[in-house]
Parts: sequence; C-alpha cells; structure tokens
Amino acid sequence: MYNTGARVSEVIGLRVGDVVIDDTMAAHLHGKGRKERSVPLWRSTASLVRGWKHRLEGAGDDRFLFPSRGGERMARSSVTQRLNLAVSAAAQHHPQLARLSISPHTVRHTTAMHLLQSGVDITVIALWLGHESPATTHMYLEADLSMRERTLDRLQPIGASLGRYRPPGPADEIPSEPLNYVQFVGLKNTGASALVVLSSASCA
Repeated sequence: MYNTGARVSEVIGLRVGDVVIDDTMAAHLHGKGRKERSVPLWRSTASLVRGWKHRLEGAGDDRFLFPSRGGERMARSSVTQRLNLAVSAAAQHHPQLARLSISPHTVRHTTAMHLLQSGVDITVIALWLGHESPATTHMYLEADLSMRERTLDRLQPIGASLGRYRPPGPADEIPSEPLNYVQFVGLKNTGASALVVLSSASCA
C-alpha cells in the first residue's frame, strides 16, 4: 500500500489483470467516481505480486487479486487486521510503533508526506493519490510546514541556556502524522508496506 498510496477500497478492488508485472510494472487502480489511474511499482513490489499470483493457482484476470476465503472481495476489516498484525510484529524491534495509532490511511498519508519531502511536485502527488481537488493534496503541504515549525521550536537559539531533557509524553504523540523513516522501515520489514500487505493470508 505504501508503494501505491492506494485507498483501502482501491486495494481490495484490484483484479489480477489490474497489476502489470512484466515490461511496465504498474497497478491500475479504480478510484472514487469510477476514475482510474496507473501507479508505477517498485521491482521489489512487482516480485512479491508475481509470487502471490503464483499462489492464486492460475486465477483469471477478472478474479480479485486479494480475495477472501470464499474468493470474493476482501473486507476492509481484514485489511486492518493484517496491518495490525504487521505493526505488532514490527513493534518487537521498534517499540515506538506500539504507542502509535496506525491504520491503512496512515500508510497512504505516509506515502504522500514522503513524496512531498522528497521534492515531488504537489500536482504529481495529487495524481498519484487520485485526489479530485487540489485542496485535498494541499493539506499535506500544510502538514509538512507544521511539522517543520514544531521541529524549529524544539531547537535552542544560539546562546540560549539548555533546558532539562523532557521525554515525549502522550501529549506529544500525534497519531494522525505519517510514520518517520525509522518507524516506516520497521513496518516495511514485516511486509506491511508493500502492495501485497494482504498476501500472507485472507482473513475475511
């Protein structure tokens, strides 16, 4: 999901034929208002999807890529369940993850923020996420500026006396913020960040 920045509804709606893993590696997502967009895939994601397709035992292009046990569309709650399992596994090595509220939308939010912080133009991010209104994407720009302002506030001006260290408490944690690099790598190593976050087992 991190690779594509897709909504949960877009991920569970993917059909086998919607993901191209040959020459042009991409996922063809079906978004809100029946709007479609194509998002490029990393080679690592394409490799995972290729392996997952083999496990589907020759399913046709019209079959769901991430089916429920009955072969139908997977439930949204199953996505959340799989992500929670991945977060729990990652928290064993990165305890700070256990204190955060991480949802599928957090992964999508993290994709947007990392694209922005990497210098990707805001209009490209809007296309990547499938936003209908530029105002929706603009909130990520405002969030990024807000995060930088809070970072600046934590810095001491030259010549200022250093205060006693105060560890961050619950009031300092903002669950709606994207994961930082260390947190994301910890989550990524569990397999939760790839498009195939659901591939280990269907739960619905």
